[in-house]
Amino acid sequence: MPMTEKRREILETLDLGGLNPGACAGSRWLACRERVIPSISPVDGRVLAEVCTASESDYEEVARSALEAFSTWRLVPAPGRGEIVRQIRSRLRLSKQELAQIITLENGKILAEAEGEVQEMIDICDFAIGLSRMLYGYTMPSERPGHRLYEQYLPLGPIGVITAFNFPMAVWAWNAMIALVAGDTVVWKPSSKVPLCALAVTRITGEVLQENGLPDGILNVIIGDGETVGERLIADPRMRLVSATGSVAMGRRVGRVVMERLGRPLLELGGNNGVIVTPSADLGLATRAILFGAVGTAGQRCTTIRRLIIHESVYDVTLDRLARAYGQVRVGNPFEKKTVMGPLIDCEAVAAMQAALETIRQQGGRVRFGGEVLRGGLFDAGTYVKPCIVETDPGLPIMQQETFAPILHVMRYRRLEEAIEIHNGVPQGLSSSIFTSDLREAELFLSAAGSDCGIANVNLSTSGAEIGGAFGGEKDTGGGREAGSDAWKAYMRRQTNTINWSGEMPLAQGIEFGDFSSRSEG
Repeated sequence: MPMTEKRREILETLDLGGLNPGACAGSRWLACRERVIPSISPVDGRVLAEVCTASESDYEEVARSALEAFSTWRLVPAPGRGEIVRQIRSRLRLSKQELAQIITLENGKILAEAEGEVQEMIDICDFAIGLSRMLYGYTMPSERPGHRLYEQYLPLGPIGVITAFNFPMAVWAWNAMIALVAGDTVVWKPSSKVPLCALAVTRITGEVLQENGLPDGILNVIIGDGETVGERLIADPRMRLVSATGSVAMGRRVGRVVMERLGRPLLELGGNNGVIVTPSADLGLATRAILFGAVGTAGQRCTTIRRLIIHESVYDVTLDRLARAYGQVRVGNPFEKKTVMGPLIDCEAVAAMQAALETIRQQGGRVRFGGEVLRGGLFDAGTYVKPCIVETDPGLPIMQQETFAPILHVMRYRRLEEAIEIHNGVPQGLSSSIFTSDLREAELFLSAAGSDCGIANVNLSTSGAEIGGAFGGEKDTGGGREAGSDAWKAYMRRQTNTINWSGEMPLAQGIEFGDFSSRSEG
């Protein structure tokens, strides 16, 4: 099917027009009349459609609707909220192929990865459905006779979710589906680079909410620039929690503003992720995992492998294996099954990659493979590059930064303690991995003296986190946790309850406050 026809079919199937409103309260679309922005496909550089961004009054309408809907939604029993998520899951599954196609069209990731992203939404719905019956509190013994002491978790309020371009649907779902079963309402501000993905999902969820007779304002989307929408959202005291995924600079701003009003920031930021390859590593396994971790999503995952730390005894053979594997990577149309790597998100990302490579050269690094901008035919979009392997020294200043592109920095080590020191010697702390067949090496890496990241793996990539485990990192990565484990607690307010059924009034810690402290007047 020609690309133009494919584009038209995808948009029509998802009910996306040539000009689309950029704000919705539940199932009610607002008549936005602010600035019109194009959605440009990195696949071929052409405009897919346009979106009319939200104004200040549009934001106020969405925020007000979210607050009003919360007063109703919080009273729906948690298993009932889980039932709504179950229906959303069913609709997402029915539209999986179309949603994956709009991700590929607007984001550029290969179709297999886009399908995986939609599956992540479906999986987190499954997780949230089960969670809706497991929002457990705790009961503990009271020191006072005739008293019951316990804790419970209650809905928090409207929350804001700010997402980046690289996972235009899944990151929203990690937050929104957990927030829904927690009893919260959600205001979603997606990246303006991928607005159609957000609009497509919102149309599906809006239909489910409307069919169930629920009020507008439970799941909301608002697209606009930082000053008009973003700054208002993070400063809005109605947004009890703001979950933000993006750059460290963005996270610092969000965290400061939200904390100043004593709200809750949940930050998922930069990930300068490292992998250690030891002498006992299965190099075949390591090569496959490193290739996916460094090249997948064109190096635009927060969990992408950026740094490879190889023992000197296996350095040359590992690098040779990787260079051969990189040489077989097919870069091209992300809709074609044989393609391994699609385009970067836009020409600005390509320019940033080229600037980083020039800086690496100036600082003494050596490009071992790739890095070129591709031209001719489809590549004339200016968004396609060859993935790159660079031999560097861990002391180079650029190693302290994350370049959001398929650049893999490779370096040597002699002792494992040295490798761990190199690995931990960057400001970021999201995901990490070690390849080893030595139990002691694996255990050291996972110990308090090992990786300082929020995610630490053995014999697999830094990418591909499952929704069953809490996702997030330390240091400049922001400290937030989403998805599995007990991450749901961030979306709820914790309350301690004491019930006195004794008829007496004893005080805690054995305090006696006059003769009337322990007597009831009947």
